[in-house]
Amino acid sequence: MDQEDPRAVLERLAQERGDDYASLSRLIGRNAAYIQQYIKRGTPRRLAEDDRALLAEYFGVDEAQLGARAGRAAIGKGSIASAANDDMIAVRHYAIGASAGPGALPGSEDELSHIAFPRRWLRKLAGGDPARLSIITVDGDSMEPTLSDGDEILVSREDGGERLRDGIYVLRVDDALIVKRIAMNPASRRFTIKSDNVDYSDWPDCDPADVEIVGRVVWAGRRVA
Repeated sequence: MDQEDPRAVLERLAQERGDDYASLSRLIGRNAAYIQQYIKRGTPRRLAEDDRALLAEYFGVDEAQLGARAGRAAIGKGSIASAANDDMIAVRHYAIGASAGPGALPGSEDELSHIAFPRRWLRKLAGGDPARLSIITVDGDSMEPTLSDGDEILVSREDGGERLRDGIYVLRVDDALIVKRIAMNPASRRFTIKSDNVDYSDWPDCDPADVEIVGRVVWAGRRVA
């Protein structure tokens, strides 16, 4: 039997797991359109070796299914339970939402589960101590189109206030947990809290002392409708 085309395999895996093309592109450190162009347009003709290895680890399949020579096996499906394995890291997934809207009080902070990620990918993406990573859910639409309601976001608490720079952060303001974009004023070290959705107003000239920086958003995943 002929082997299934690697592009078709990747498209099927993404659909089965509910990943969109942009999220997979970010996973391997590429621009948001990279995976879509590979699957739909055939550009590039083949995945780079490192990209293919990361995707194979993420989906738990043999690299041969994504175009490598047979025998380059990744972590098999069902091995998430072995997250203590050197090849995988378990990240805590919390039952809590960060509002991408006017702001809301957080709910329960109980752990829902642990989600295992390839160690190499996680190190490339976030660096630092993996114990200071967590996954929470976006509530609201103020960060559209970058983040949508229901997206799962990976937050690095190690990349917090002391390293504050332009980017998307989870913040706590007056006991409300929110996810917003921060734009720094390099002269004063004050900043503007921005929404990517133009229907929402910005909060200019914020004092860092008035805002608790929970952590930087380093990755997002979403279900494809």
